[in-house]
Amino acid sequence: MSKIIINFCPTGMIPTKEMTPHVPVSPSEIIEQTHEAYEIGITIAHLHAREKDGVPTYKASIYQEIFEGVRKHCPDLVICGSSSGRNFPEFEKRSELLELQPDMCSLTLSSLNFLKQASVNAPDIIIGLANKMKENGVIPELECFDLGMINFGKYLIQKGIVEGPYYWNLLFGNIAGFQAQLNHVATALQEIPSNHYVSLAGLGKYQLSINSMAISQGLGVRVGLEDNIWWDRAKDQKATNAQLVKRVHELIKLNQKTFMEPKEFGRLGFYNTLKQVEL
Repeated sequence: MSKIIINFCPTGMIPTKEMTPHVPVSPSEIIEQTHEAYEIGITIAHLHAREKDGVPTYKASIYQEIFEGVRKHCPDLVICGSSSGRNFPEFEKRSELLELQPDMCSLTLSSLNFLKQASVNAPDIIIGLANKMKENGVIPELECFDLGMINFGKYLIQKGIVEGPYYWNLLFGNIAGFQAQLNHVATALQEIPSNHYVSLAGLGKYQLSINSMAISQGLGVRVGLEDNIWWDRAKDQKATNAQLVKRVHELIKLNQKTFMEPKEFGRLGFYNTLKQVEL
């Protein structure tokens, strides 16, 4: 592909204001920084919500405020929520935001360990989330940290639990998963059908190298402060979301490619299937 999907992840569940003043936490900050990134050029906004004290939340009422604000300022942007089990293992909590019918929602395809925390994703929870996404017209963002997750995703597709179009988000650099190495990237890509859409993410210091690798090969990228709060490997300068998105555009230009407009991606089938989107 010559058109690059840019998946913007501004907040996540880990960065705090103490870690970096640039991370957006309140709905208004998330809306504002997503709008700023939209003006630079992004395809998808992968959004997490926080309580007033900055603690991650599952609450649909807070997600609704964020989604409505983003939609007001970025009408054609593909909006992706999070069903992460990192802080909330209960199905009821993790699935609450699906009733808001965002365009997409993350679906992590197995349990995994981070450096200091586990994210538990039992098969019945994954299948339950996939089914509720389908009921609400939400397209799964197939989130994978290792080969087993890719294999489980293909199993769900084979069984008809997950239906197309298919978008995979592969994350490299976690201590207990794919490493940010060429052989890991190549092996992962071999396992995904060539007619599916794929973006690569690099965690922490690997964000720039994985973004560069993905763009050179015509793959999508995930970028933002959720995955990396630093501008440089030496950790001398804290990054802003806008800086990180602008750098991706510089890489796209250097590789003589263009970024995929959200409207084009949405029309490929990634807008909520139950909503009438006239753009």
